[in-house]
Amino acid sequence: MVRCLYLFIALLFSAFSYAEPAKTLALPTAIKSVYGDFDTMQQRRIIRVLIPYSKTFYFLDNQGTPRGLMVELMQEFDKQLNNGVKPDKKIHVVLIPTSRDKLIPNLLAGKGDVIAANLTITPERQQLVDFSTPLATGVHEVVVANKLQPPLTTVNDLAGKSVFINPSTSYMQSVNAFNEQLKKQGLAPLRVNSAPGNFEPEDILEMINANLAGYTVVDRYLALLWQKIYPNLVVYDHIALREDGNIALAWRKNSPLLRAKLDPFCASHKLGSSFGNQQIYKYLRSVKWVKSATSEKELTKFAQVTAIFQKYGKQYSVDWLLMVAQGYQESQLDQTKRSHSGAIGIMQILPSTGKSLKVGDITQADPNINAGVKYIRFMQERYFADQPMDDLNKMLFTFAAYNAGPAKVESLRKQAKTMGLDPNRWFDNVERVAQLKIGNETVQYVSNIFKYYVAYTLIKQEQLEKEQAAKPAPPLI
Repeated sequence: MVRCLYLFIALLFSAFSYAEPAKTLALPTAIKSVYGDFDTMQQRRIIRVLIPYSKTFYFLDNQGTPRGLMVELMQEFDKQLNNGVKPDKKIHVVLIPTSRDKLIPNLLAGKGDVIAANLTITPERQQLVDFSTPLATGVHEVVVANKLQPPLTTVNDLAGKSVFINPSTSYMQSVNAFNEQLKKQGLAPLRVNSAPGNFEPEDILEMINANLAGYTVVDRYLALLWQKIYPNLVVYDHIALREDGNIALAWRKNSPLLRAKLDPFCASHKLGSSFGNQQIYKYLRSVKWVKSATSEKELTKFAQVTAIFQKYGKQYSVDWLLMVAQGYQESQLDQTKRSHSGAIGIMQILPSTGKSLKVGDITQADPNINAGVKYIRFMQERYFADQPMDDLNKMLFTFAAYNAGPAKVESLRKQAKTMGLDPNRWFDNVERVAQLKIGNETVQYVSNIFKYYVAYTLIKQEQLEKEQAAKPAPPLI
């Protein structure tokens, strides 16, 4: 039986579950700042692995069981590490979900011992951490686009285009280097639209597939894997911004004992080995896609309701773009939509709810949107107004409460706190507890709204840039 342990499952019970008799381990041991090489980890009997939540590398299935390529890799390492070791001496691998922008900072802060995150070795990162023998070599970072975007023939066709990437990735460094080449040729640089820190490549590819963003840069093997799932992706094999990427595990500098354990393991389990080849296709699975909220047809609907959302966003002091995003998640901004439960219109308002809110005829778009925004504001005020959260998290928690119920969300926040997670942050914190305890519906609901919000924000930003560019230059004096 594989004895690899996982922080979320373990901490739900304030103890780690073993094949042998359970041994209680205090919560702070797993998450407090601790430094040291493998000998220190051996004394603690824990190796903490920082890993980003990802549909390829680490995710939770409907039963709350960790799955993914990096999960399999760390299970195998745990098994190999403890082969022939007495039960009371076993060292347990603990996976700690961490957003990509916090991987290296948290490692350096002693909140983890190893990073398993599809990290590309770069000179900038090598100044901060040490890397293992590569798990993959010669990795190409290629351009991926939605099939509706203008086709690219040469790499220079990218000049002036907008790319959507996570600035915490090696893709950002590749784009910066490419922009220097474009400038030397007198060409317009790529414009970078920064994805939120919790966005993994698969999240961005999902948005590209839905044409919520036009172009991105990603590892070729990931692009080809997800192209099998997302049919609207075009992978430009011949347009690579990096061709010599090496992917590896990472740890703090001056850890020779840990290197002695991990280097041989990585060499025998890299992409292309029998283990790597067995695992690479295992995790392609059907997913609930976000829809194409930025197609011409959908943007027409967006334009038709913008003024109404702006009006009620201002009236109730709510970010109107977030409310448009919720409206798109609920109905694709379709006022004619009716649900089996009797919910009506853009915001999918029940007649009883509309009546209690006293907004008028919810079969009409204006009162329907009024009801939706008013109700969200009511929930935010009632349940989250006094909570120590930023405005975005207050809205994310409100959407979660709207979907799952306020009592359930409050329970999830309490559980998050006992697990050492931040009860006032949705992504990478309470979101993870929700996956374990109530499944993916609420997580997907909030995630989709946020992705639509990011897409609408990008549209708004581009519109402002176009308006600024169209303004006549001031006269020279």
